[in-house]
Amino acid sequence: SYSKEELSKYRIERSRESLEEAKILGASGYWNTTANRLYYSCFYIASAYLVINDFQANTHAGIKRIFNKELVSTNLIESSKGLLYNRLFNLRQDADYRDYSDVTQKEIEPMIEQVEELIQQMVDLIDKK
Repeated sequence: SYSKEELSKYRIERSRESLEEAKILGASGYWNTTANRLYYSCFYIASAYLVINDFQANTHAGIKRIFNKELVSTNLIESSKGLLYNRLFNLRQDADYRDYSDVTQKEIEPMIEQVEELIQQMVDLIDKK
């Protein structure tokens, strides 16, 4: 059994690892998988925030819903970052589960830096806790 602080730190690291994986995959031209790893980077950082603040969600959609309600709607995170997370959720769903759905470099590459910014903003919020 882990403390919520230990679990949050673990998820922050998973978020950062997923971002680094996205960068490597993007550099190799694997844009569908880059979208997947960017989504998971957002997912892990959102779940790190949720656990440290005693929120519980059992699904990806539940974590996204709480993220939007508790962080975006309250302006703790700017709305553009909420849109980013939501867009990556949809891109990942399409890339992973829909045939002939390919993410392009043009749409995904700018998101790498945006996810990096989101992670830092979320870490700052977590550190304030």
